[in-house]
This record gives sequence, structure tokens and C-alpha cells, in this order.
Amino acid sequence: MQPQYQMTNNVSLLNCIGQAFYAIHQDIKRNQHTYYDLTGGRGSLKSSFISIEIITGMMKPENKMKHAVIYRKVGDTLETSVYSQIEWAIEKLEVGHLWKLTKSPMRATYLPTGQKIIFKGLDKAQKSKSIKVPFGYIGYLWFEEFDEFGGEEEIRKVQQSVIRGGDDFIVFKSMNPPKSKRNWANDYIDKEKLKTDTVVSHTTYLQAPKEWLGKQFIDDAEWLKEVNPKAYEHEYMGIAVGTGTEVFDNLEIRRITDDEIARFDKLYRGVDWGWYPDPFHYGCMYYDKARMILYIFEEFRTNKMKNPDTAEVLKDEYNVGRYDIVTCDSSEEKSVADYRAFGINARPAEKGPGSVRYGMKWLQSLVKIVIDPIRCPETANEFKKYEYVLDKEGNPTSAYPDADNHSIDMTRYAMEQVWKRRGA
Repeated sequence: MQPQYQMTNNVSLLNCIGQAFYAIHQDIKRNQHTYYDLTGGRGSLKSSFISIEIITGMMKPENKMKHAVIYRKVGDTLETSVYSQIEWAIEKLEVGHLWKLTKSPMRATYLPTGQKIIFKGLDKAQKSKSIKVPFGYIGYLWFEEFDEFGGEEEIRKVQQSVIRGGDDFIVFKSMNPPKSKRNWANDYIDKEKLKTDTVVSHTTYLQAPKEWLGKQFIDDAEWLKEVNPKAYEHEYMGIAVGTGTEVFDNLEIRRITDDEIARFDKLYRGVDWGWYPDPFHYGCMYYDKARMILYIFEEFRTNKMKNPDTAEVLKDEYNVGRYDIVTCDSSEEKSVADYRAFGINARPAEKGPGSVRYGMKWLQSLVKIVIDPIRCPETANEFKKYEYVLDKEGNPTSAYPDADNHSIDMTRYAMEQVWKRRGA
């Protein structure tokens, strides 16, 4: 039985929001989270849902002290995007007689209480400090086309300036994910999935009622799926398909549970030596040979720490025992010898002609490389952002850059006994 959401004017919310958003609507209604990150492709109804939520939320008597601010990066795009979207929501809910919309300044005012929706371009994050409301506080904040903003720091500054002075808040972020997997916005949303106060949703046009989108929209989507599947995946399915420059397209960045780790039997460990600015990097992983899946779940990275000290950390904090093999970069023979003297079963990586390319190809051939971003943030970041060297025209070559790859080298060393045996 479908849940019934009813406005006081007898307009059913079932006719205003897509079914894919029913659960999120209930979550907001129960005040279960603060941040709602909505991603997806064209026609997924993200913006429609958010505009309905802001209007209906502000009209509730218990929210009479709450105002809203809606941002686009470029102010000139406000009128034809979020302003029009709010106008649509008011019309859809049949509450136009209760709202006054103006374009100079760009505002939507709820007449019974004087609550305001303020529309702002974000040329500079500092400008958010100048936002003032006549009473109460800003309880709703929406970043539309989230990937167009200037980065995580800019978003943080706005939130710090706007989200203050009240008891509870709702912050929406909406976007069609950029094509590049290493884009800051894609990376930001990946990290948001790990926060307990955040809901991350991904929807597509396939979850929207066909009659809402129209036959032409559906036909265009299906035609693109036929002639250019990659473009269809990005534009309509909202998938970060990559730009062709990513070295690893087989990554799964997620939490690896304690229960999973408890089942890992044979573990592999590696070390890439470093001092400064290059870091020392240790990692531990498990390889599921039958499924060709590599799980990386431990890392230790530091600068300017001597060999005796890093050895103690590995033994004391990561339980590296005397018989646990740790495969290390062979370019520092003295460091390998130091580790053996300190009671670590260190062995130098064999390397040899073509070893880098063969080890990289083996990693790329795996069905999945699963990396825990909480336990291994540096490893997850390097693997995600590692791209082929580009030529002068900006096209990817087949060369691997020798920079920002400390965890990748460590992984090659750790797994050398597997991929070298395979190629023997």
C-alpha cells in the first residue's frame, strides 16, 4: 500500500514527487538527517523533489522561523533554473495565492509569515556572510548543479556562514555527476556516503513516471543509448564514466567490514620507502584468487620517521609479526636490512625489466580493487586520481606517471609474489 502525503489544500504529494523519493521524503519528515546529496542523470526529478520539499517544509507551522537560501555558482543562471523551479513547485502545489515572487531582488516570500527564499550566485564564498533574514534563521540550504562550485573549501565556507542560529537544518546538494571520476564533486559525494548525518541518493529517468517526462524525452534517451552507449550512461544514467585517462577503472571505494576482514586468511603486505617530501607508505591487503578481487584495508603513511620508529609502528599498531612477509622497495637495501634487524620479515621486491608495466597490467586486469576509504584514505585517493601521462595535445598515452603513486607502488610490491608467479 502506497503512503499518502497530503497537503492542506488537498494536493497529494504523490502527484508532485517521484516514487524514487518517497523514502527520502519520510526521512526528512522525521528529521533523521541534515544533509541530502541527490545525484543522477537527466530527467531524474532531483530538482523537482527538492523544490517541493522546500516549499512544503517552509509552510508547516512548526517551521515558521525558517528561511531558505538557494545557490547557483553563476548568478545569471538563477532565473532560468532554481527560480523557475521554485515557481513550478508553488504552481504544482496550487499555493500561488500564498506566495509572492519578485526578481529584483530575486525572492520568494511566504505571505502568511514573511518567510523568504533567497536566490544567490556564488561568485565569492565570502559573500554568503552578508545574507540577512528579517527574523528566525536559514533552515534550508540548496546547492544546485553542485559540481559547478569552486570546490570543497568553498562549500564549507558557505555552510559555516549560513547554517547557524537555529535548531535544525536541511542542506540539499544536487548534480548530474561529472564525467571524470577524479572530479572534486564526485570525490566529495563519495566521502559524504560515509557520514552518518548524510543521505546520498542516485536516481535516473527510468524511475520517473513516463508521462511526466513525455514521449520525446524517452525517445531521445533510447536513441542515444543505441548510438552512443557511453554518452547515454553519463547523461541519462548519471554515471561518471571517466575521460579515458584513468589508469584504474575497476575500483570499488567502500567500507570493508570487520566481519570481512576476519575471514581474510592469507594477507599481503608492502612498503614504499620515503622520507620527505615523498612519504613512507605501508599497506596490507587480501587477494580473493577465485573472484580476482583485491581488498586493501590497512595503510600507514608518514614523513620524516626513521626506520626503527616505523618498524615499531608496524609491529605495535598493525600487528606485523616475525613471520609476516613485508615486500619492500628494493632501491633501499639498507632499509630492508634495518627492518630485518628490527624483527620484521622484510624482503626486497625483485623488480626487473618490465616489472612496473606487468604489475600495473595485473592490477588493471582484476575484476575489482576494493579500497576502504576510512582505513586507507591516502590509498583510495591515489588510486582514484591516477591517470595516464598525456601528450602535448592532451591525449592519454600508455605511460604511467611516476608521481603520487606511493600506495600503488606499495601494492605492486606486496602482490609481486602473486603476479610474478602467474607470469612465470
